[in-house]
Amino acid sequence: MEGLWQARPPLAERLRPRDLAEVVGQAHLLGPQGPLRALIEKGLAVPLIFWGPPGTGKTTVGRLIAQRFGAKFVQKSAALATVAEVRQALEASRELWRRTGARDLLFLDEIHRWNRAQQDVLLSYLEEGSVYFIGATTENPSFVLRSALLSRAQLFVFEPLAPEDLRVLLRRALEDPRGYGGRVSLTPPAEEYLLRRADGDARRLLNALETAVEALGEGEIDLPKLRQVLGRKALHYDRAGEEHYNLISALHKSVRNSDVDAALYWLVRMLEAGEDPRYIARRLIRMASEDIGLADPWALVQAVAAAQAVEYVGLPEAELALAQATVYLALAPKSNALYRAHLAARADVQETVNEPVPLHLRNPVTEAMRALGYGQGYQYAHDLPEGVAAMPCLPPSLQGREYFQPTERGWEGRMRERLKELRAKIRGEKEG
Repeated sequence: MEGLWQARPPLAERLRPRDLAEVVGQAHLLGPQGPLRALIEKGLAVPLIFWGPPGTGKTTVGRLIAQRFGAKFVQKSAALATVAEVRQALEASRELWRRTGARDLLFLDEIHRWNRAQQDVLLSYLEEGSVYFIGATTENPSFVLRSALLSRAQLFVFEPLAPEDLRVLLRRALEDPRGYGGRVSLTPPAEEYLLRRADGDARRLLNALETAVEALGEGEIDLPKLRQVLGRKALHYDRAGEEHYNLISALHKSVRNSDVDAALYWLVRMLEAGEDPRYIARRLIRMASEDIGLADPWALVQAVAAAQAVEYVGLPEAELALAQATVYLALAPKSNALYRAHLAARADVQETVNEPVPLHLRNPVTEAMRALGYGQGYQYAHDLPEGVAAMPCLPPSLQGREYFQPTERGWEGRMRERLKELRAKIRGEKEG
């Protein structure tokens, strides 16, 4: 029995759809009005790029397209195949095309693993149409593929499978003779757990089911046994890819919107997936200044303290420090006044003449400098009754600029009147 099981293909391979009608999910591409279905039915005239997370059917659809056109399916992975190996496959298809008019279908998985120079190998073959081509990637093609390649190809986005699609696939695995043919069943809680755990990934769903059946045997499988066998869920995450940026964006925007619960959720998602806690800490520091600023000056203190905790104790101990800072930032009054002030000041630095520092602000270090007027007219603020001199400190062409415009929120509300008074005194305006 054990030897027989070892000789069988994995469940996901046994259940691979035999035609487009068996494909589960991707109705927006393969449904009756789907653009990919229309392209297949009319004849594949252009190279294709399939972009989507793992386990959404990219390879399966590629195989079915090859089957539809009677083409040899040549599968390569850019993570493993060399440029020479792929060029050999391209040359073989070119030779076949020149001799017979037929073409192979080259399916290049993980095409994002190739740098832009390596991608150039494909261009002449795609231009002449000597090969059917599908490039598959889990990364945003706009970031990882050459514009020359994208301009020659049609992009199709594969979505994670919806729960109802996964349920169809799970039923097929349990009941189809290619799967378990009715010899295995799941209690309703166990079924729901499997569907949630799959995260829209068909392969993950089928692999988890197969693992459970091999460990527990055929018959009914309940939730406690399933949890014990499957252990902790591995999260889909790429610290160098788009998902990294999507999640930090979700965290930042949740904090900005004062959604404490969402901010905590995205923080934990990143930590559980293995994100570098120092990166998270740096971004929390940025949020404290960009989105809170002086509306709550303690926000920056909390964020920096969390960063120090990460350096001092590491994970998992510092997880709570990061959570504490995240909650504090989400609850704090929000203001981007400091952020806008910085942008406005930077714009003036970049776009106006960088005038010399006014003489009254320069230190007269030598007698020669004093003779040139360095320090002339400077007033030492601490010697004045109110601690403020009627002495503008901006360059002449920028006199009157008011970069910082505090809101009414938090501490900034207390600063507004004080700032108004200070600016009036610096300009030498009389009260009343």
